[in-house]
This record gives sequence, C-alpha cells and structure tokens, in this order.
Amino acid sequence: MASQQIATHREDAEIFKGDESLCKLKSLELLDEIHMPRGLLPLEGLEEVGYNRTTGFVWLRQKKRKDHFFRAIRRNVSYEKEVTAFVEDHRMKRLTGVKSKEFFIWVTISDIYIDERDLTKITFANPTGISRTFPVSAFEEDHSSTKN
Repeated sequence: MASQQIATHREDAEIFKGDESLCKLKSLELLDEIHMPRGLLPLEGLEEVGYNRTTGFVWLRQKKRKDHFFRAIRRNVSYEKEVTAFVEDHRMKRLTGVKSKEFFIWVTISDIYIDERDLTKITFANPTGISRTFPVSAFEEDHSSTKN
C-alpha cells in the first residue's frame, strides 16, 4: 500500500536517492521544516527520501525495518522499510509504517502532532482515536537508544 501511495505522489516531488548521508540530512531538514523534534524518525540506512510539497506527502525508505527504544518514555517503536505521511506544520497525519509497543502488543501510530497551545507536548494517536501525550524533549536526538 505504501509503495502505491509513493508512486501516486512521485510526480512533482523532491526525491533524494542513494546517498545515505544526504537522505539522512534531508529527513532532518524535513523535521525542522515542520517543527517536529529531530529524533522522531531515527531511521538508518536511508535509501530514499521524497517530499511532494503540493500534496504534503512524504516518504522515507530504509534498507531494513528498524526497532528503536526511546529511553525517556520507555517505549519501543518499530519503523518499517517504508514510512509515509502527509505533513504540515507541527503534524504528521495518515502515517504508515510506524508502530509502538504498548505492554505486550504493537499499536499502529497514524497521527503525530504538537498542539500549538503547548509546544512542549507531542501526541501520538492510533487509527481508533486513542492517543498518548509525551514531552517533546523525549524525542530529541540524544535521548534514545537503538536496537535491531
């Protein structure tokens, strides 16, 4: 499904491929542009980053799925090989490819946003509308650890 969405939004998109360090830089620039914390997408082995500014659609492709542990909130998060979203200021919506482990089950994350009335909090919601809010500071680059 993600690959179909990517194909739909490729035309007129800015696409960066191949160079892992360039793709990582572009993913960080994207997070900066939409005012989200830089540690939110700790992806490795990035092969492609695309951004269609007209539609707001973004995709990130990495070589393999990545598991990441955010120490500050004590949560495991899994990032599939393809992560997609529609982005706008302080928000990633219709997100695909991201799951968080809650107790013993993996929960799909479909929306991430920072409420402009309180820029210190970031909220993660699943498709059923259930959400959890954490400090934005928990998602800065130096507050987490990686595991595969």
